Amino acid sequence: MSDNKKNNQNNAPIARQVRGFVDNRADFLTRRNALVGKILETYKLWGFEELETGAMEFADCLGKFLPDADRPNEGVFALQDDDEQWLSLRYDLTAPLARFVAQNYDAIPKPFRRAACGPVWRNEKPGPGRYREFWQCDADIVGSALPQSDAEVIAMLATALENAGIARNSYVVKISNRKLLDALLVSIGVPVEDISTRLTILRAIDKLDRLGLDGVGALLGAGRKDQSGDFTKGAGLNASQIDKVLAYIQTRQETRAQTLANLANLIGNNEIGAEGIAELSAIDETLGALGILPQMAEFDPAIVRGLEYYTGTVFEAEYLETTIDEAGNEVRFGSIGSGGRYDDLVMRFRGERVPATGCSIGVSRLLAALECAGKMPEKMDGPVLVLVLDKDQIANYFQMVQELRNAGIKSEVYLGSAGMKAQMKYADRKNSPLVILEGSNEREAGIVTIKDLKLGAKLASEITSNEEWRQGRPAQFEASRADLVNIVRQTLEQGAK
Repeated sequence: MSDNKKNNQNNAPIARQVRGFVDNRADFLTRRNALVGKILETYKLWGFEELETGAMEFADCLGKFLPDADRPNEGVFALQDDDEQWLSLRYDLTAPLARFVAQNYDAIPKPFRRAACGPVWRNEKPGPGRYREFWQCDADIVGSALPQSDAEVIAMLATALENAGIARNSYVVKISNRKLLDALLVSIGVPVEDISTRLTILRAIDKLDRLGLDGVGALLGAGRKDQSGDFTKGAGLNASQIDKVLAYIQTRQETRAQTLANLANLIGNNEIGAEGIAELSAIDETLGALGILPQMAEFDPAIVRGLEYYTGTVFEAEYLETTIDEAGNEVRFGSIGSGGRYDDLVMRFRGERVPATGCSIGVSRLLAALECAGKMPEKMDGPVLVLVLDKDQIANYFQMVQELRNAGIKSEVYLGSAGMKAQMKYADRKNSPLVILEGSNEREAGIVTIKDLKLGAKLASEITSNEEWRQGRPAQFEASRADLVNIVRQTLEQGAK
């Protein structure tokens, strides 16, 4: 080998994948597309207009993750355009919506009901189940300040989950309102301008499911040491303040009305708290009218979402089923959808508040939840495969597949150079339901041989001896070449039953 060839070989790129990105093959894409289709179908049934925005936005239009640095790449993937403006891949579907609404404000109907599904990108450290590219399905109502619009989005989220295959008793949408938290913090003497303490309190409340009341109480006070010995500094509240926060996060009851009554007793005399309770009361009434039962959507004051992003109602859809990981531990999927009211997002562009509310379903997490529940379809059938037994007759084989394709039947001709055994292995890897064989003897007789691979696999699992296999020759038969399309269609239909 010459030195040049050695150098070329040594300089060849190594085939490797960027961490946090996934190659998806046909089976996954079929499942994902079917799921997205069901969600979008629900959104459109509820009067939402499908909108597709570009993958890239000007970085200053995103606003959420961008740091005060020369290169705005914290949380987003960014590059500089030829006019030195920074562009970023969208990190969600809501920021592009805000830009679109501001840009087309006078031309769109208001309220504007938007539905969207597509990939988003996060420049974050990837890990198990945490990707840098993933799909979301969003629905938003822009231009309505009515709490009934929040209720409709929540009800539609629940409906979309059920239409996607999540059983009614396998999820719950937990609802709260940021105004309740604001009222609570005012009532315990934490001023609005003390952002650091407010954040620490909200983060402690958000850990209720994981740490329990004692753990949250420690984080509200001096702090907490975890099992590894790491110490987390607390909010520094006194015992009276801690008791009131813990009482607040325990106000949830079996019915939404009972929870509202508890909240009214605790913070109802506060103006902003009363406003939040009134909004939740209107949401409760609308949810009832839409047939959303308490076990489908409940009020849970412990729900905490983005401090600066959400301005009113907030909610999370939680998948309740458990699964077992590789170590034998029970794992809860947690949130498979979320949303809330964000009245300040469009204001960044227009200088005036534009009310908006919306929901987002995480497609990857929902797919994983459906797989856990055993709701995913069987492996997708591949194409009917026409084997090439006589290479000088390949044009005839192509005529067969074209007849099948004209009838809407997925099919292909084997285009490798291997013999019959390898071609059958290829059919297996492609998950072909049928293979068609035509050698010289069949051609002279005007027939083809059809092997039903799906039926063959089923019968093979039931046959106990080679003699029984030879005698039965299961799932293989001869058919008229002239009637190929009808026979293949009938066989596929029988296999689908």
